[in-house]
Amino acid sequence: MKLLSDASEYALRAVVWLAQRPRETFKLREIADGTRAAPGYLIKALQSLTRAGVLSAQRGSNGGFMLIRDPKGISVLEVVNAVDPLQRIHTCPLGLASHGTCLCPMHKRIDDAVATIEASFGASTINDLLEEKSPSRPLCDALTHQE
Repeated sequence: MKLLSDASEYALRAVVWLAQRPRETFKLREIADGTRAAPGYLIKALQSLTRAGVLSAQRGSNGGFMLIRDPKGISVLEVVNAVDPLQRIHTCPLGLASHGTCLCPMHKRIDDAVATIEASFGASTINDLLEEKSPSRPLCDALTHQE
């Protein structure tokens, strides 16, 4: 089972990458290369992030994408929800009438796990990801090749 869709993963990579390069505009190809994301899929994530007010997009030969918000004010959950929101379980996925409006114990546990992830993502900012003390950094291999 995959926790995040490829679109969410690409969006997070792009926002982290752009957060490391404040107030700069980058073309799709540069972001794709820097994040090791497929440009055809990445563009959809970038467009969703632009609609959500996280990025700005400019057309033309000098155009590209730029992070327009402070990484301290962008939660991981906001980025994920901009492209492919986490799916909570509200009714029986099997459509069983016997379950009524209550979730069975199995689906309740699954929904509780998603709620925990949602809370964790909501409490974590892009800046947190960049500042966390760790032997590795987000996109460390990509950064090595770019800098």
